[in-house]
Amino acid sequence: MWINGRPVEAEGARQGNVHAPATGEVIRTVAFARAGEIDCAVRSAETAFLSWKETTALNRSRILGRFCDLLRKNQEPLARLISEEHGKSVSDAMGSMQRGIEVVEFAVGAPHLLKGAFSENVARDIDSHSVLHPLGVCAGITPFNFPAMVPLWMFPMALACGNTFVLKPSEKVPSASMRMAELLKEAGLPDGVLNVVHGDSETVDALIAHPGVRAISFVGSTPVARHIYAAAAQHGKRVQALGGAKNHAVIAPDADMEAAADALMSAAFGSAGQRCMAISAVVGIGAAGDSIVEAMTRKASRLTPADTGPLITSVQCERIRTLIDEGITQGAKLTLDGREWGAAGNSKGFYFGPTIFDRVTTEMSVYQKEIFGPVLVVLRTNSIEEAIGLVNRNPYGNGVAIFTQSGGVARRFENEIEAGMVGVNVAIPIPMAFFSFGGWKASLFGDLCMHGMEGVYFYTRRKTITSRWA
Repeated sequence: MWINGRPVEAEGARQGNVHAPATGEVIRTVAFARAGEIDCAVRSAETAFLSWKETTALNRSRILGRFCDLLRKNQEPLARLISEEHGKSVSDAMGSMQRGIEVVEFAVGAPHLLKGAFSENVARDIDSHSVLHPLGVCAGITPFNFPAMVPLWMFPMALACGNTFVLKPSEKVPSASMRMAELLKEAGLPDGVLNVVHGDSETVDALIAHPGVRAISFVGSTPVARHIYAAAAQHGKRVQALGGAKNHAVIAPDADMEAAADALMSAAFGSAGQRCMAISAVVGIGAAGDSIVEAMTRKASRLTPADTGPLITSVQCERIRTLIDEGITQGAKLTLDGREWGAAGNSKGFYFGPTIFDRVTTEMSVYQKEIFGPVLVVLRTNSIEEAIGLVNRNPYGNGVAIFTQSGGVARRFENEIEAGMVGVNVAIPIPMAFFSFGGWKASLFGDLCMHGMEGVYFYTRRKTITSRWA
């Protein structure tokens, strides 16, 4: 653990194994926090909050600025650590690190972001102004697929706003969070402002129930997001819980098929499809269906293990294998089969090849379930109206893209589609740090998204003051 500014040995016997997905080997173990250790971390954060909230926004910004510099200097070593525990390539990890660093850069602007509003003479001799106050101790529960980026979407914003933080990273990829805690201390962060505890669902439930935690941020699957949202709200906490996705790419007949297929290779199969913004369903309109399936199958068949990386566990490999069997049984056409694709020269790695299904319908399990792997399903429609209706009926609404050369079609799609993030000829429309990240429908539980100004509002509460001075 990392509690009150230093590493702390866990006292309990419960622990988990950390695997190297590329080889299947156990490379380290991680101890799970007991209730007493979680309480110690929260109380450390409560104590630190008393002085941290009084630290000026400018001084908080300076610490985060130094932390940002240290992240840049240590970006490659951190990326290699992420690659070791997650399995994604170092270049992929470097890219995700950069997106996290951009949120820290945004948080460095705290003196500007936290400015309130002022209105003079709202009535005779009466002025009104509003100020933003921190909440207190906030907690973050982060997934395995982005060991640094997602935590960096949470705690820098919380700290910039004057809160203290308890981070619970995925037990599958625990090391990057510990290293970032060390870098924050090196940057001058006071002890107790950031704490890191490890564990599984018991740790999560303990954080949700702890009376000292005022807000919970979460990224993960929709069933867990829904549980955390309900449970944390029942305990009176503010919640932002980002859930799963079934992201669609709609291919219009006038699209540049080669460019669209190239974009979908990374969007569908990069990091073995283990991204909440990965494209997992393609909707071909009319003749575009045949063209895009041919182009994607041709390009995906050339991908190698170095291009995609492994899955996180052997259990996930078997789950995906079962779903592919179901798709075949239910009548989908398998145009590219990745089931027998193993690591080059190493059969123990958790590798799974790019897989493409054509002629999929909305009733099939490969469409209805979030596969979270390198499996792409293709559905067919006859018009843009049908395509929009198909996407909007899906229970998820995280990200969606359209490939077209028509401004009118793109404009209609932007206006009518029900998703939080939309790309036009952009397969993965992740917003920059000064915009906010979050989906609609079953992809987000809570009212405020991550980073951008919604991140500021999530980690603050507004106070409005009306005064009369004759």
